Amino acid sequence: MSKAREAYVCSACKSRTLQWRGQCPQCHAWNTLEAVTLPPVSHAGQRRISGHSTEGNRPIPLRDVQNAGFHPYASGLPALDRALGKGLAPGAAILVGGEPGIGKSTLLMQVAGFVAGQGKSVLYATGEESLQQIRARAERLGVLAPGLKALATSQLEDVLGALDAESPSLLVLDSVQTLASPAADGLPGNVSQVRAVATALLESCRRTATTLILVGHVTKDGVLAGPRLLEHAVDTVIALEGDRRNAFRLLRVLKNRFGPNEELLVFRMSAGGMQVVDDPSTFFLEARDASLPGAAVVMAVDGQRPLAVEVQALVARTFLSIPRRTALGFDVNRLHLLLAVLEKHLKLNFGQVDIYAKIGGGIRLQEPGMDLALVTAVLSSYYDVPLPEKCVLWGEVDLNGQVRTVTAQDLRFAQARRLGYSPVVHPDGSKGGVATVAALQRLLFSGK
Repeated sequence: MSKAREAYVCSACKSRTLQWRGQCPQCHAWNTLEAVTLPPVSHAGQRRISGHSTEGNRPIPLRDVQNAGFHPYASGLPALDRALGKGLAPGAAILVGGEPGIGKSTLLMQVAGFVAGQGKSVLYATGEESLQQIRARAERLGVLAPGLKALATSQLEDVLGALDAESPSLLVLDSVQTLASPAADGLPGNVSQVRAVATALLESCRRTATTLILVGHVTKDGVLAGPRLLEHAVDTVIALEGDRRNAFRLLRVLKNRFGPNEELLVFRMSAGGMQVVDDPSTFFLEARDASLPGAAVVMAVDGQRPLAVEVQALVARTFLSIPRRTALGFDVNRLHLLLAVLEKHLKLNFGQVDIYAKIGGGIRLQEPGMDLALVTAVLSSYYDVPLPEKCVLWGEVDLNGQVRTVTAQDLRFAQARRLGYSPVVHPDGSKGGVATVAALQRLLFSGK
């Protein structure tokens, strides 16, 4: 038995909210919310709210479980279907995270509109926008369909009631941090509320074979906010990344029970919604001038997809007592480490220069394969010598100045050959390559 709690009831429309507001969120009347005391909720009451009942729930042999009707259906984006496995699975739960304004609502509205256009029932529930805003977005994207229904509420009971009444094939909730459950204390978005809301929705959707898509907020560090229960309880975790000032977005599949993990999709944001970039191999090299020094192309692998990305570096004379070291798109500690390796093994002095490095296109890279390209870009700017136009590099540089092999070596090499890159500078191996940073200097900057 939980403790008694306080809520606010509108005297005009009798709607209830757990937080006081000057205006009723349902009828929009002003100064009509009055405080009332809710009775304690027992554990049995919590099970009724979540739609879970222990009566008649007995274990059965696994071979007797019926698999009829458990067939994934299309989301409208073939690339997204491949990333998820085979599409949207009935009863599955998908968690979508990303910064505000990155395009989560746009992408999910496109998916909801396509599913509704195929004759399925779709419920789009939101606690952040009004119905007019949702309709405006659906009209802009051209996905208004008879089967697409919307609900603007911050109460879990409203969503569960609509779920029982409509029995939709797909439920989109934007976002889980805006819903409040009477079975938990505190304001919407806190740990207990998010846990109660997610548990109730997961149990109800699995019972009705409804695909559930939850939108989750992220912290300033880009990590999904709320308890880790969300990531552990759902079947798939998707992160939408990118710079809101750029047109591209990256969709990463961080967890997937129905398909491959660490998949990557590249989207282009346009007035008509999110468009998949079919071949992102050279997408981040647009408008690149290969005749300028301080730039090197790395054949990176993100998930299972090879990407050609430009690594840029600028070495400039400093007037400061402590030279500056700045990195954008990767960890600055990696830059410090590689500069120390170059000073030690190539006898270079970076004590009188500022060094700035970044990843072109606004993408973030964390893989060790970019070490060789970063070293080459720094040397190119330091000597003021441009690299060959079609040169591509990858490899990990250790503290002894050795160049080590990285994962997906054959995949990178095949992609580089397919795109016509030459020379292909990679770690020493069966196909040749460079073994040390000194060998790299002799190969690309002979005479320096």
